[in-house]
Amino acid sequence: MRIVHAVRSDGFAGVERHISRLAAGQSAAGHHVTVIGGDGPAMAAATGRSDVELVAAADSVRAVAAALRAHAGGADVVHVHMTAAELAAGLAGALDRRMPPVVTTRHFAAPRGSGALGTPVAALARRRVRAQIAISHYVAAHVDGPTTVVYPGVPLPPSAPPAGERDRRVLVVQRLEPEKRTDLALRAFAASHLAADGWELVVAGDGSLRARLEALAGELRLTSVRFLGHVGDVDRLMDGAAVLLAPTPGEGLGLSVLEALSHGLPVVAAGSGGYAETLDGLAADALYPPADADTAGAQLRRLALDERARAAYAAAGRARVAELFTVEAQVAATDDVYRSVL
Repeated sequence: MRIVHAVRSDGFAGVERHISRLAAGQSAAGHHVTVIGGDGPAMAAATGRSDVELVAAADSVRAVAAALRAHAGGADVVHVHMTAAELAAGLAGALDRRMPPVVTTRHFAAPRGSGALGTPVAALARRRVRAQIAISHYVAAHVDGPTTVVYPGVPLPPSAPPAGERDRRVLVVQRLEPEKRTDLALRAFAASHLAADGWELVVAGDGSLRARLEALAGELRLTSVRFLGHVGDVDRLMDGAAVLLAPTPGEGLGLSVLEALSHGLPVVAAGSGGYAETLDGLAADALYPPADADTAGAQLRRLALDERARAAYAAAGRARVAELFTVEAQVAATDDVYRSVL
């Protein structure tokens, strides 16, 4: 099958990482895969396969539409990600009737038209969509239209460092933007009082709030906090940390949480959205009431200081990834959606 993915982006974050992994898995399964959009070098590193064709496109609907017209004419299916790419596929299809069927993945828990594009543009965007995928049941419940849930897959390393060999480190991996609520992670770490026991908080990621968050760390008198900015080798950080803290309320799924589980890294997360879906039942201290930094801190402390609990959580997390979140399962389920529109 020839598959063309498209996203209106020239950057690299969670959606682009999702596309890269799926494209690599589809290529490994024998499909011919082209990806339009995203940051070229980062996408190439994430796919790790020379047989995935990467096409640069500016961060505009017109640019993505032009790239689709140039590269999707002979494809079996066009798989778009987010509303702007749906709109680009609609524009390309209006200009070229040879465009193949369009499948979309919904990454965020909101109906079309709730963002900057607005309702009229969203209605135009959905016109050419033949089927849509949601990355979680939480997202599926909050988007418009019939939806098939296909969980993203993450690589599962053959082994993970044991709990007793990990550093006294709490890790946060996310963009430093308002919706991610990294401020709650700082407040939770302060409430945990783990710094007095020799623990540190490491924040991997960058964004518009970095300076404000660094100032907040100072206000909270958190001297054991490090802001790393953008980090290429997140796997290494996850293999060394003892706990991942995921504070975003209402996250659609959270790839960093799945990646942490695959690395045997226990997670303390806001108990809502996709986090509640993926972590439910794994450990007593896995989920806390969203935006409750004091409870988050207490649960973080209990888990951090209990090596046996962390070891049991790590084993359960890796087992859940192997059961529900493999790249192979994602590729197979996505193939089923494609075949339903062909």
